[in-house]
Amino acid sequence: MGVLDHISDVFDCSVGDSKHKKRKQLQTVEVKVKMDCEGCERKVRRSVEGMKGVTSVKVDPKQHKLTVTGYVEPGKVVERVAHRTGKKAEIWPYVPYDVVAHPYAQGVYDKKAPAGYVRRVEDNHNNPQAYQLSRASSTEVRYTTAFSDENTSACVVM
Repeated sequence: MGVLDHISDVFDCSVGDSKHKKRKQLQTVEVKVKMDCEGCERKVRRSVEGMKGVTSVKVDPKQHKLTVTGYVEPGKVVERVAHRTGKKAEIWPYVPYDVVAHPYAQGVYDKKAPAGYVRRVEDNHNNPQAYQLSRASSTEVRYTTAFSDENTSACVVM
């Protein structure tokens, strides 16, 4: 901290405890909202276009996905979409298939997920399915990698 910063803090006459207003970061918020027609798509788009801090809005009706970029908070975007449209809105619950260590594990694989995506799961001890898979024994690993395309010495029968 410099001398001028110290002097300005000492003689600060502003009201309140916060010394600096926290700026929002530019971020991309992905929201899952069910859209059946062009009217729904337009309604969802208009619900967030007028929101303060929004720089761009992209709607993908096939995946039921709304992407908002700007200086916004994810919770407020979800709340605004739900309130303005009357539809159920939630943070995008899917991640790309290759990000997850075990994409076909119980609780991760989702039939309703778009192609190339699986359900987002936190890898911690609170999730028993993910925890059991992370503790896989060497025998289990050997059997699961025996038919892998990445294993050069794998079974060629397939």
